[in-house]
Amino acid sequence: MLVQRERQLVRLIDAFTASRDNAQGHVALITGAVGSGKTALLETFADHVHQRRGRVLRAVASATESDLPFGVVGQLFHDSRPTDDSVRRVGELLVPRMRERPMPEPRDTDPTGTADPEWAPVLHSILTALLELTESGPVVLAVDDVHHADRASLHCLLYIVRRVRYAPVMVVLTEAAMLRPALPSFRAELLSQPSFSRVSLPPLSGDELVRLAGDRLGTAGDDLAEEALSLTGGSPLLARALIDDDQPEHRQDAFDQAVLACLYRHEESVRQVAYALAVLDRPATPEILGRMLGVVPDLARRSLMLLHTAGLGDRDRLRHRRIQRAVLAHLPADELACLHRRAAEALHDYAANPEVIAQHLLSADRVEGDWTVPVLREAAAIHLSSGRPDVASACLRLAKQEVRSGQQPAAVCALLVRARWQANPLAAGPHLHGLLNAGPSEPVGQRAVAVPYLIWQGRLDEAAALLREAEQADAGPDRAGPDAVGPDGAGMDPRLLRMLLDLTDPGVPDRVSPEPDKPLVGTPGTVMEAVAVLAQALHQNAGDAGPLAEELFQRRHIGDDGPATLSAPLVALLVSGRADRTASWIDLMLDDPAASRAPSWLAILQAIRAEAALRLGDLRGAEHHARAALEVSPLAWGIALGGPLATLIRCATEAGRLHEANRWVAHATPAGLMRTPFGPMFLAARARFLLQSGRPQAAQNDLYRCGDLLRAWQMDVSGLVPWRLELARVHLSLRQGDQVARLLRQQLEVAPQEDTRTRGRATRLLALTAPAGQRPALLEEAVDLLRLSNDRLELARALGDNGQALLHSGDLVGARAALRQAYRLAHDCGATALAKRLLSVRVGGALGGSDDAGPFSDDQLRLAQPGGADPLITLSQAERKVAALAAQGHTNRQISDRLFIAMSTVEGHLTRVYRKLAVKRRSDLSANSTLLTEPGADIPSVRTS
Repeated sequence: MLVQRERQLVRLIDAFTASRDNAQGHVALITGAVGSGKTALLETFADHVHQRRGRVLRAVASATESDLPFGVVGQLFHDSRPTDDSVRRVGELLVPRMRERPMPEPRDTDPTGTADPEWAPVLHSILTALLELTESGPVVLAVDDVHHADRASLHCLLYIVRRVRYAPVMVVLTEAAMLRPALPSFRAELLSQPSFSRVSLPPLSGDELVRLAGDRLGTAGDDLAEEALSLTGGSPLLARALIDDDQPEHRQDAFDQAVLACLYRHEESVRQVAYALAVLDRPATPEILGRMLGVVPDLARRSLMLLHTAGLGDRDRLRHRRIQRAVLAHLPADELACLHRRAAEALHDYAANPEVIAQHLLSADRVEGDWTVPVLREAAAIHLSSGRPDVASACLRLAKQEVRSGQQPAAVCALLVRARWQANPLAAGPHLHGLLNAGPSEPVGQRAVAVPYLIWQGRLDEAAALLREAEQADAGPDRAGPDAVGPDGAGMDPRLLRMLLDLTDPGVPDRVSPEPDKPLVGTPGTVMEAVAVLAQALHQNAGDAGPLAEELFQRRHIGDDGPATLSAPLVALLVSGRADRTASWIDLMLDDPAASRAPSWLAILQAIRAEAALRLGDLRGAEHHARAALEVSPLAWGIALGGPLATLIRCATEAGRLHEANRWVAHATPAGLMRTPFGPMFLAARARFLLQSGRPQAAQNDLYRCGDLLRAWQMDVSGLVPWRLELARVHLSLRQGDQVARLLRQQLEVAPQEDTRTRGRATRLLALTAPAGQRPALLEEAVDLLRLSNDRLELARALGDNGQALLHSGDLVGARAALRQAYRLAHDCGATALAKRLLSVRVGGALGGSDDAGPFSDDQLRLAQPGGADPLITLSQAERKVAALAAQGHTNRQISDRLFIAMSTVEGHLTRVYRKLAVKRRSDLSANSTLLTEPGADIPSVRTS
């Protein structure tokens, strides 16, 4: 029994029974989409007729034999017993007449063409032969795919239908939906017969697919049935291709074959619409399809309906990607390219998005017409803004094949430079050379687009000369036009170029900032605004720049302008002292596919993220991001190499890996680095390494040079390079306390209130030079400030110094609490050198050496019992558990019950704990309970009764 076809089969059986019992003719037309199961229903009905001693004469019409006269009728009578005399007589009549003269064309007065005197005896003989067959039982004429039948056979079938009303003859025809019926007159007369029934086959429902899959696969078929409904729309042909195959890995091949079989049973126009939908890969209107295929929209609309009923389409597109892949895999390469070219033309006529049109031009690998180059350029700019330099480069390479002199080739070349730079700055070199050497007919403003890339390569003098040439040629925004495309697809405003040079090469005295009557901040959606926020942060207005940068992020989507526009505000936010917010924004951007598809922008984001992690005390994270940034070749970094290089030097130095830090210090740096703000960053990092390596004089020279540059450039902001703090550390190592205090007071004067990290670091170092009585208060203030800054490494230093101060004052319990927290922070940050120094604490003693050698040296801090073991290390696990429970306020009895040990054992453990920790009562334990557990140890908790 067929799934969902029981009702239709019952209707056919009832009609056959009535025809047999009442000796009356009947006509049944089975209709449905291609692949809806018409043939299976017809075969099942034929088997039923055989079981009831009826005779079935079968024929299958084919489109390839539609011109063969009487091809279908010949199959019907060939299917009967060859010994019948009536069959032989039909053959003797048909064959010579089929050779001599075809059936005449129908006329309005004779739509069947049967009035011809030569054909009338033939048709009468066929009818007589059929009636003779009914003498032995009912007869069923079964014709599959009657819409492909030849004209003569259709005429003959109508002749029979009209004359068997009182004979046990049933005519069963199957017909698929077609764009144009082969013979409308045949269908019209067929429907007018008094004993006629139509049997429609709708698509299978979800429940019926579950039954179909369950019969084949059992309970495992439920999931497959759901998949089949999504892929096939209920088409039995397509559904069985998924379900019938025993091996799941072969189902894709079976499904692809079923798709092609279904497609080739449709007319050529329907197939062409399916090809067009597969190529377009998006919803398509009948108008676009008609324009693409050169047919009227109504024909395309009806083709869409046929594809939908067959399970291949879903209103205005193909139903599923798997159907699309099957259709595309079948198309020859030249035909596929032709369809892509037609798709591009049609979409352009209907004003589709440029990137969609460009994709079809790329697939066709050919451009024709003046309209293609502007479309490809516009699409390239869109792809660049969304972080797709690879696709943009492909568009521009194709555009160069068609670009003509009147279409400004330099504009295409400028975009190509930008696209190649986003993929790899080294790859942009040849195209940049071509842009700089553009012909004299090209506007100077076009070549000015090269300025940012010259700056990146460190060719600062060339960039300045090109900018002056553009200004002299009056290549302002009104003259540059839309073809002067810069790093973010915007016109190269000379104010923006001047600002970029001012920020990158600030030592040039004759370069001025933009006019004050033309505000740069607050203009939404411009590259100018992003760069202006950074300029404000670097010129002693970092406190105001931070909120502006946050506002820029909050009102602009990450992907609107790509990472380019947002990298400048990220640096501004970092300089303003908000490393935590910088890290959060970058993490959000790194999750955006637009950033990951542009290697150069991804590397820049990684470099900024590395510096943010360093300022948060995450040495491992900083090193990870900095190394990821340098996965782009260091040669491709240009002058910006100083940023990640300085981060890696600091990370290796803080971790105590001085040999590795020395390798980074010795790394080749680009020419012109010291003319840019990256130079002072590198100098400050190298100075930290030199100090840790025992070369304070060399570190001092680097830091004085760093300060001179920043002051001369008017970029002496603490958020960029706090060189005074680094210089104060050098003076501490040289025991020059007066110089230290002077530098730190200057730093506190220039650091904004919002920069809690710089203020906390300065306060900590200032405490090291203060009298002993003032140190605890200053160190507590430093700890509070550094907690607000979220810099865990600097907080570890401040807590370590605070612990030393508490040791000096005799507060051993408070000192151990601070030192333990400092050690854990240093360990978590990856600051190995600092963690080792903190571990040198001794019972009643002090740190073996301060992070910053100064007043807190071994000799000054050593108190009682020098050389003793660390009390926290010598506590046994049993002592630690007992002490932890006592610190929670439990009695000795409760501790004994909880740990299942004797009271005397509890008392002995507590006695040893008191002695080792130098405490006298339980309250001291309660105030410092966190000191009683090593990381990962199990502290039991007891409920008081």
